[in-house]
Amino acid sequence: MIGAGSTVFVKNLMGDILSKPALSNCHLSLMDIDPRRLDESTLVARKIVASVDANPEITTHTDRREALEGADFVINMIQVGGYEPCTVTDFEIAKKYGLRQTIADTLGIGGIMRGLRTVPVILGICDDMRDVCPNAILLNYTNPMAIISRAVTRMAPDIQYVGLCHSVQGTAEELAKDLGEKIEDIVYDCAGINHMAFYRRFDKRLPDGTFENLYPRLKGIAESGKAPAGNKVRYEMLLRTGHFVTESSEHFAEYTPWFIKRDRPDLIEKFNIPLDEYPRRCIEQIADWKKQAEEYKRSETIEVKASHEYASTILNSVVTGETSIIHGNVANKGLIDNLPADSAVEVPCMIDAKGIQPLKVGALAPQLAALIQTNVNVQELTVEALVTGKKEYIYHAAMLDPHTAAELDLDQIWALVDDMIEVHGDWMPEFK
Repeated sequence: MIGAGSTVFVKNLMGDILSKPALSNCHLSLMDIDPRRLDESTLVARKIVASVDANPEITTHTDRREALEGADFVINMIQVGGYEPCTVTDFEIAKKYGLRQTIADTLGIGGIMRGLRTVPVILGICDDMRDVCPNAILLNYTNPMAIISRAVTRMAPDIQYVGLCHSVQGTAEELAKDLGEKIEDIVYDCAGINHMAFYRRFDKRLPDGTFENLYPRLKGIAESGKAPAGNKVRYEMLLRTGHFVTESSEHFAEYTPWFIKRDRPDLIEKFNIPLDEYPRRCIEQIADWKKQAEEYKRSETIEVKASHEYASTILNSVVTGETSIIHGNVANKGLIDNLPADSAVEVPCMIDAKGIQPLKVGALAPQLAALIQTNVNVQELTVEALVTGKKEYIYHAAMLDPHTAAELDLDQIWALVDDMIEVHGDWMPEFK
């Protein structure tokens, strides 16, 4: 586990992994560059072991190659540059130009900068894996997921890789709740790119073995004006495109040019868009974790609840051969017909002893493919900047970003990119 100082997330993943009988005696190698956070995660790990019927070997490392030695699976969850200084920079510099963001970790100027500073570190992980665990599967949880997935599958194609998110299964649970249904009764088909995949089918399995199409009921919620307060953007997009998108409304609002406009405060209010949401959330999470850490230190055990993350399912299926289906981010090698070849797509994947096996989807509805393409443009150009080392592609990525283009003119975009690179300083690779 690389970035094991992300203690709350590691807690969930470890609880899932150690609750699987086939994995309960595994070797968990925890690695982080922050010794204090690593110590906190180690404490949590040992108390999880005391809470479940497991007997793993747990080792801790600040040296990455040492941690990776002989690994079968590598779970990556790093955040390069952290909340301070880099996330603060991504938000504050953009605001000087009148460009407001909500999360800024996937697309937009914030997502571009996060990708530029993160991909080189992950490629370094791939280099280490090639030397000390060449047959391991890399499970990536770090954002910007699509940019990272495209970069790894293009620049380190020999590494077995899948990008993992919880937006597909998490949104399915949300929609089941909105409809008053049990998630166990829901059957869906979903594909696209990370944070912009769409449910092509969303059905309820009936007792007689038939299925009820739940889309008419979802559209009824949207048409009634009674969409949940935090989800108005996505229900609006359901009405406009005919399909429900997987990532949250606060994310989706900044992937398009329609919802955040500095001269339209009425839109912010109408769609309940939480500007500067990610910095606020980071501050709250840091405070919450300090309180939680003290509670963990005093307790003998830690309650373990199953999460909806895919990591343990993948590990279990590869180890036991038991087949499972997850949604993963992989290279588009004949999977989605009307998205660019080799771009990073999020599709159903079958997992068994053979590893990650993406499943062909075919063509998406044309309006969905067209909407997705606006985001793929930004992702591809960001990766092109990393591949070539040419700064011009960073300008082009920002120029073609839907939200940035809707707010700023070309001179402002060029100046914003220059300011971002200068302030980020050594967190960024050098560009020609």
